[in-house]
Amino acid sequence: MLDEIAKMQAPGGFDFVIICCSDLSAENYWQERLSQTIREVTGTSSNVICVHEDWPGGAGNGLGTLYAFVKACSKGEKLGLNLAKSLHEGKAVAIYHTAGKGTRLAPLPGAENNNKPGVKLPGLLSVNGSLEPITVLECVLRQTSSYGAVRGGRCSVFWGDQIFVPSCGIKSSNYPADILAALRPMPTKAQWESEALHQYGLIAVDAKGDAMQLEKVTYDVAMQYLPSGVQQVGTSLGSFSISAHLMDALLSEFAPELASKSGSLDSDPHFWMPLTLKKADYRAVMGKKGTAASDADKHFDRMAAFQSRFGAEGGLLGCVDVGQQAYWWDYGRLELYMKNNYLLTESSASAYALRRFLCLETDRSQKQQWNSLEHVEVDPTAVVLNCRIGSGRIGPGSVLVNVVAPKVDVEMCILVKVSSAVPIFGKGGLLYNVVEERSSDLPCDNVRADVFMPGGVHHKVYSTPSTDGGKVWKEKLSSNSYSFEGIYKANQPLDVLRCTEEAQTAHENVGNKVMPVSSMKSLQVGLYSCCVARGCI
Repeated sequence: MLDEIAKMQAPGGFDFVIICCSDLSAENYWQERLSQTIREVTGTSSNVICVHEDWPGGAGNGLGTLYAFVKACSKGEKLGLNLAKSLHEGKAVAIYHTAGKGTRLAPLPGAENNNKPGVKLPGLLSVNGSLEPITVLECVLRQTSSYGAVRGGRCSVFWGDQIFVPSCGIKSSNYPADILAALRPMPTKAQWESEALHQYGLIAVDAKGDAMQLEKVTYDVAMQYLPSGVQQVGTSLGSFSISAHLMDALLSEFAPELASKSGSLDSDPHFWMPLTLKKADYRAVMGKKGTAASDADKHFDRMAAFQSRFGAEGGLLGCVDVGQQAYWWDYGRLELYMKNNYLLTESSASAYALRRFLCLETDRSQKQQWNSLEHVEVDPTAVVLNCRIGSGRIGPGSVLVNVVAPKVDVEMCILVKVSSAVPIFGKGGLLYNVVEERSSDLPCDNVRADVFMPGGVHHKVYSTPSTDGGKVWKEKLSSNSYSFEGIYKANQPLDVLRCTEEAQTAHENVGNKVMPVSSMKSLQVGLYSCCVARGCI
């Protein structure tokens, strides 16, 4: 798997990278950001085309994929790129879906002004001449880039918050469509129940390699749906790829919906399930989702006619295995965000792999080489990147990225982009995008994320490490002026780029008062030289 991580930043990634954003503001942000970082992130100078989904009520990830491709083709033409032709000529294309509120990760997406894929992780990139933390989306781009070399003439679809490392190598298929899953031999009923497989979307594969999409079902129900000869079953990652010819066929089939921007179809229940299940089974599964039998039958018949016209020999859907031992780092929930950042300070094999993935030095004593920490005691387990700190102690299990402060005394703390004019102290907390200059000190024993808006508006949003934002989305927690939903709504009409500039100005104003950036110039040159030597810049 370390070899796989090395391949993720080697030449041979996707020729075209399409980012499907939630609005025009996010589209502009990612077009500007990735035009600077894509080479450093993936090792490949991909053509980046960012679009947004202006579809009333949302298209679903099925129609949304087709619509993103259509919009990317149109935008590409203005840039002198013929995306559809390039796909047929064997170029590799990838679409990344980034929509969603990120409720379970609150308050961090709010601190990014609803730009959920912009949530930052401990790693450094060169952005506008400065060292900035890598984002979740950029990590996904890095992780998936190695699929580009084996997917010429295909369009791959990924989700913007899944980071994994295959344990069985990077594989491909010759099927018109394929889907990623962690395959295993067909489990027994006892294994199915003990591993709670009924909680996952599943892919079943027969001896020929044909795949079938299954929803969350019990073992007994699965036995009713599965044909004889099923040899492997695996939890689905949802990410799929389709051939250039299948893309053409789907665009033609759903041309009416794409033209009118009407309807909402997801890939699993509306593409793969009707194409792989029997009609009665499909009707039963969709019935559990609240779909009327007549509607399910109508859609099934439409997809059956589509499959007949397409005329694929054998099965239409295959499966690409990622292996049962694949590393999986989930940042979709606040508790998991903190857990996987703490992982960086540990000595396990997965911790070592994650440090390699994020391009951190394998010898932790070297991680401080781009910091100003002359009078700071730093524990050997700590990860400290691009920080300017006057004095104090950084204790075990701590992760600090782009932190400026006169003094710190922290242990098991995560600080990501923090500029403080006062001492920071605490244990077990998270500070994210925080600027503090008025209080006597800055505690880090819970969660705080700051939100910056035009006009000098600055919200301090508090939470706890165990709070699931999705469960308290509409509640106004103590110490907060707004609920997480209230922050989300206040961010909606704002321009992400302008808000980012507001935040950057606030950080610089405080940071330069505490420790002038001039003291870091030589250190940043050292990192730049390292990136050049590594071929990232």
